[in-house]
Formats: sequence, structure tokens, C-alpha cells
Amino acid sequence: MGKGDKKSKKGKIFSGSFGAKRPRKIKRRPTVEEKISIKKKK
Repeated sequence: MGKGDKKSKKGKIFSGSFGAKRPRKIKRRPTVEEKISIKKKK
């Protein structure tokens, strides 16, 4: 379990891959209500 192990989190960081141990951060799109509130503030 180390840098060479592709199943561990450390190994995925070293190899630059993603998976169950190291999921990507999901970019959340703003909802319609949030867009309307942002426009009103300006």
C-alpha cells in the first residue's frame, strides 16, 4: 500500500487518476433561483 498501488488513495494521487477512493470534486451549477437572486443583487 503505497505510491505504486493503484487501488489506494496515495497511489491514485501519485498516478494522477480518480476512482472510488479518490473521487473528483463535482462542479455544481447554480440553480435558476440562485441566478435570479444574483441578478437582483446587482
